[in-house]
Amino acid sequence: MKTELTFTDRKTTEGSTTGVASHISSFAPRRLSFLKWLVHISRFGLAALFLFTAGAKLAVVKVFAANVSELLSASGFNYQRWMWPTTIAVITAEIITAVMLLFPRTVRIGALAAGALLIGFTGYALYYVYALNGEPLECGCFGGIIASQLGVKTALRNLALLVPVAMVLFGYRKTRLKTANTV
Repeated sequence: MKTELTFTDRKTTEGSTTGVASHISSFAPRRLSFLKWLVHISRFGLAALFLFTAGAKLAVVKVFAANVSELLSASGFNYQRWMWPTTIAVITAEIITAVMLLFPRTVRIGALAAGALLIGFTGYALYYVYALNGEPLECGCFGGIIASQLGVKTALRNLALLVPVAMVLFGYRKTRLKTANTV
């Protein structure tokens, strides 16, 4: 039983089939392989990014906690009470997200967590700058390694990182099912 669609197939003198379907099917494995690699690069790249940012924050945890306290104070929270729990929660969430992206069973949940963190950070950055009219503040996103101030640039960077998140979220399952069917 033939399972692939053929459009204008003709038999050649050697007995092989030529036509649109044979040309299309010859590109399908390459496209699937490219998609699979792109999803894996996005997956491990996001995991590395979240591990890097968590490690950078841990390296300068007191400075990061001070930045968090300024943000909390500007938002009307009791910064003395919530500074350390918020600092620990952010770093822990980044580590858990990275670990979930590394294990095959939790990749899609990790992608959802990564997307939620990026959208949350973006939303708060824009809220701080435009709704609270906050002064430019070093966000501490990358610890003290890479300087980054809250604002449009931070928001655009985080929104751009949603592209690999979407690739992992929507592409991982498809590539995983394809490899499971071939075994």
